[in-house]
Amino acid sequence: MKPSLPVRILIGLGAGVLWAVLSSTLGWSAFTIDWIAPFGDIFINLLKLIAIPLVLFSIISGVSGLGDVAKLGRTGARMLLLYLGTTVVSISLGLLVVNLISPGAWAEDAQRLRNRIDYELWVQETPGVAKPKDGRCMICDPANSALVAEVAMARKTSPPDPALMGKVEQAKNVQGGPLQFLVDMVPSNIFLSFNNALMLQVIFFALFFGVVLLMLPAAAAGPTVALVNSLNEVFMKMVDVVMRAAPYFVFALMAGVVSRIAGDDPAAVAQLFKSLAGYSITVVLGLVIMVFVIYPAVMMLLTRRNVYRRFLKAISPAQLLAFSTSSSAATLPVTMECVEDRIGVSKSTASFVLPIGATVNMDGTSLYQAVAVIFLAQFHLVDLSLGQQLGVILTATLASIGAAAVPSAGLITLFIVLAGLGLDPAWIAIILPVDRILDMCRTVVNVTGDAACCSIVAHSQGERLFPGEEG
Repeated sequence: MKPSLPVRILIGLGAGVLWAVLSSTLGWSAFTIDWIAPFGDIFINLLKLIAIPLVLFSIISGVSGLGDVAKLGRTGARMLLLYLGTTVVSISLGLLVVNLISPGAWAEDAQRLRNRIDYELWVQETPGVAKPKDGRCMICDPANSALVAEVAMARKTSPPDPALMGKVEQAKNVQGGPLQFLVDMVPSNIFLSFNNALMLQVIFFALFFGVVLLMLPAAAAGPTVALVNSLNEVFMKMVDVVMRAAPYFVFALMAGVVSRIAGDDPAAVAQLFKSLAGYSITVVLGLVIMVFVIYPAVMMLLTRRNVYRRFLKAISPAQLLAFSTSSSAATLPVTMECVEDRIGVSKSTASFVLPIGATVNMDGTSLYQAVAVIFLAQFHLVDLSLGQQLGVILTATLASIGAAAVPSAGLITLFIVLAGLGLDPAWIAIILPVDRILDMCRTVVNVTGDAACCSIVAHSQGERLFPGEEG
């Protein structure tokens, strides 16, 4: 009997990791990166190729299939309320976990004092930052004068990381007023939005197009609706074709990811996590609680049915793909297929809710930002007050929506949150070594949250989850 797709993807994922460790041990990492990893890149490119037209046509198809503007409004309100609610919960959970574990305090006291002095010197050099966030002054203590001079000299002689500065500049370009994300949603040229993969703008155009179709007489809108539905089916079939080879692509993808991290030194992976063990453990723990505690509780509360075990089994292909690709948008075609075919959500609901969720609903990323900010503050001996930490919830929520159309969204929005709190954005360099692996984990939560919210919205509209099964 042939194994199911999730099992085959899991086998491919495990085989890719084992191959990477073996090739690293034998000194074959260059071969793996040159001759195997490119097939993983091809896989991601194929998914991204499908994602944008699928988002466009699926949203238009979903909106036009809702039948009337009033139903669209009700569905949209439920969707946004759920997405916003789970985002706030995920950030709050991140703050709770990181304060309980305090991973930043795991470092040696001498290193944390040095970090604190470096932070206070940065405050003095940075316009617009009047004083340290907690009001303390370590450089004012005469006992620290020698260390202050040493750190000041190191700051002068250490050039900034060009790659990091590139991300900093990228983040500066997306900062603006509190409603900047609304301005960024409205495209001035939709073809440029397609070309640059600006998903929020594509979603806005698709919603606008679909709503106008609803306003037209059926005779005038009918041919366009039929064409859009047909094109949507074509791209969904493309997903099916690509997924047949997914286990082999995932093997190549994982082999390349691990080989790039380890090189020809397999101990490098272990050392990577050892250096940031507390932070990594805290992030993963928060993500696990979201998947196995928060989402089941929300689904049971709002659907009155214990369907979460079947829900996890149904979306497992999307979760495994999310872990492999680290991209909610690239995983979107498979997420839609799982939700429609395995859970029983209608095509119109899934086509409307999921593409928007893949762009603006980032529960895993939001939790990671909350943990990262507090960890970095703890690591630099900065005590943030309860009010300042509550500010993280607002800033991270807005940033997760506003930066959805920006590449490297997780790091970019983290920069925005740090800058908004008056902390040094360059601190993100500290967590960059483990960011790739943690990004894979938080993308799984992003995709799970999208599918859970979509299922709840469908249930609220009278749709039967897992039709034919007892709940």
